[in-house]
Amino acid sequence: MLDIVIYEEDQLTRSLMQEWLRDAGYGVRVGTSCNADRDQPGDLVVANVYMPKQRGAERLRAIRAAHPGRPMIAISCQFRAGLEAQGAAARALGVQQAIAKPLMRDDLLRAVQAVVGSST
Repeated sequence: MLDIVIYEEDQLTRSLMQEWLRDAGYGVRVGTSCNADRDQPGDLVVANVYMPKQRGAERLRAIRAAHPGRPMIAISCQFRAGLEAQGAAARALGVQQAIAKPLMRDDLLRAVQAVVGSST
């Protein structure tokens, strides 16, 4: 089973993501944002990025260091709706996919499948 680590401060969003991913057959853990270096690496990381052009990039670097070589999906309410998942924002942040919030279940699952494949 693929292991996905979620970094999301908002409890409701985090719970929804956990439910959606578990229902799709993925293993899910919640990362520790303030101490990402203490987390066990997962197969995929999904991280909320507040202020992607400022402190968010620093946060992604810390999370990436805790999960070396693992693919990442960035989510943010700062991304515009209709964002191309593998477009300029994803490339600028060094992630495989970028998704605008509010999240839609299908967008999240499509991004996960594009990066790591299906859970089966």
